[in-house]
Amino acid sequence: MFARTDRLLLRPGWAEDAPALHAAIAEPAVVRNLARAPWPYRLSDAEAFLSGAEKHLPACLLFARTRGAPRLVGGIGLHPAAGGQVELDFWIARRFWGLGYATEAGEAMLAAARDTLRLPMIAAAHFVDNPAAGHVLRKLGFRPTGCVASRFSIARGEAAPSLCYVSEGDGMPCGGDMPQLQAA
Repeated sequence: MFARTDRLLLRPGWAEDAPALHAAIAEPAVVRNLARAPWPYRLSDAEAFLSGAEKHLPACLLFARTRGAPRLVGGIGLHPAAGGQVELDFWIARRFWGLGYATEAGEAMLAAARDTLRLPMIAAAHFVDNPAAGHVLRKLGFRPTGCVASRFSIARGEAAPSLCYVSEGDGMPCGGDMPQLQAA
């Protein structure tokens, strides 16, 4: 998937992006908020991610459109989740936090998911101690489901509570790899 917003270019990652990807994500403050990223995040992890098997759902790197060479600011993608659901996830390099890039990229990704992929519902979640991600999800139209689930983070070295969201529908229960801890 390729998409262009006012400030961003969303595109698949290429092998030559590995050094920039490594530099952008290999920071504890970024990786600790990701459920699937290894830690420590090495250049070989970036290379492996970029050479991964073909995906059926879009995953993009986010590049700030500049007058010079574009700068890698983060990543966003859709991936299969428990119970046949599709889940949105995103990350932004620390130096670009608070600039609205996650919301801008999320709008583009959700438009593609609804218009091209015809996905009726998309799930999302964020660790409880990362309220900024929840703010982004709410700005994108996600609603909390009332579910608090436990997700393992390699960077944290343990499971941590995360809040579940849904983009449409009547809400959804936690399922599969996200056992319910409590209902809100």
